[in-house]
Amino acid sequence: MTTLDPVWFTFLNGSDIEQLELSDAEVLDAVEQGLLAQGHGETVIEPRVHLTPDPAFNGHFNVLRGYVAPLGMAGVKIVGDYVDNYKSGLPSEMALLNLFDPRTGMPLAVLDATAITEMRTGALTALGARHLAKSDSKVLGHIGARATSYWNVRLLDAIFDLDEIRVHSRRPESREAFAKRLEDDLGKPVVVTDDWKSCVEGADIVVEASRLERPEPLLRTEWIAPGALVVPYGTMSAVELSLTDIMDKVVVDDWGQCRSGPFGALRAHVESGRLSEATLHGELCEIVAGDKPGRERSDETILFWHRGLSLSDIALGAAVLAKAGERGLGQKLRFS
Repeated sequence: MTTLDPVWFTFLNGSDIEQLELSDAEVLDAVEQGLLAQGHGETVIEPRVHLTPDPAFNGHFNVLRGYVAPLGMAGVKIVGDYVDNYKSGLPSEMALLNLFDPRTGMPLAVLDATAITEMRTGALTALGARHLAKSDSKVLGHIGARATSYWNVRLLDAIFDLDEIRVHSRRPESREAFAKRLEDDLGKPVVVTDDWKSCVEGADIVVEASRLERPEPLLRTEWIAPGALVVPYGTMSAVELSLTDIMDKVVVDDWGQCRSGPFGALRAHVESGRLSEATLHGELCEIVAGDKPGRERSDETILFWHRGLSLSDIALGAAVLAKAGERGLGQKLRFS
């Protein structure tokens, strides 16, 4: 009988990842590498699937799966999305990322992916804006104070050095705390608004990351300035059906996952035929890879809808794993 060598994998908890203190550039570069691989056809991405244990719990799990050939890694992330968790002092989104050797199926690592989810979401927002927003964008209107919102604003400011940051969320205590954190970390004032209109009207970049229990058109199309970039990615739609009518370009992160499923900011637009493969300008990866143009004129009004890529989780997870190895962080656990 053949004796097999022990198989080990790395476990990184939230404290390990926090100690790495990833820079803005490290986060953006890692996620951009995932987009480049996707644009070059060097990835496999499958549409996310969902598990709703019980509607009474007011939440569900998202399961994201993918493979990034240049990194030599496949991955599966499971992330919960529970909107009432704040009542228990818990994050609304908590996640685990499993990384595997795609050649053998052997596990490589298990990572607390809560912070990874927050960072990679913000990076996708910011990288989309780098290609699709006006290069001189200075005013940001941000709806939502969820965990990913912090990284949206932080990374957008890293790229554009914003002059005016406006924020709004449903609960006054959450938006005040959100603004305070941003002011402390960015070293600039943040305007807290009492309503959606004063937050987004006339902004160069509008990000809608609300936490709605059901679709409700709270973001009015008439508030969007010509030439603006709008980034809606709420689980439940907060936009009007007319929003896509004013857009010169609509870009998504992956059409395969955007065109189906029960959730997403533009689900009604897909189901009504307003957004289809024929009306879509393209995927962000095509723009990053140079196969399609991003913004071509300052007066173009553009919408970027991202649902979140497993490829971004894997790419950032790989960067985290490599840096943790250099720092000697994490635990080696025996698999077999």
